[in-house]
Amino acid sequence: MTIVTMIEAEANLARLVEAVANGSETEIVIARDGHPAARLVPVVAKPKGQRIGAAEGRWKIPDDIDEDNAMIAEMFYGKK
Repeated sequence: MTIVTMIEAEANLARLVEAVANGSETEIVIARDGHPAARLVPVVAKPKGQRIGAAEGRWKIPDDIDEDNAMIAEMFYGKK
């Protein structure tokens, strides 16, 4: 863990971000008045997995799937 002052961080921000991004530094602490004020850490990308269409082809949607919509609406909202 590297500790830098606010003045050093302002002057070298691009270099500090590059060091964290490429992994040469795991985190950089920015200090104000000798006390830790902020941490510069890499953003961890969320793993991307296929979600949309993951079950495609596993089930067949019946042609009459919407047949009971009126009855279901009536059960929820009553007769109009």
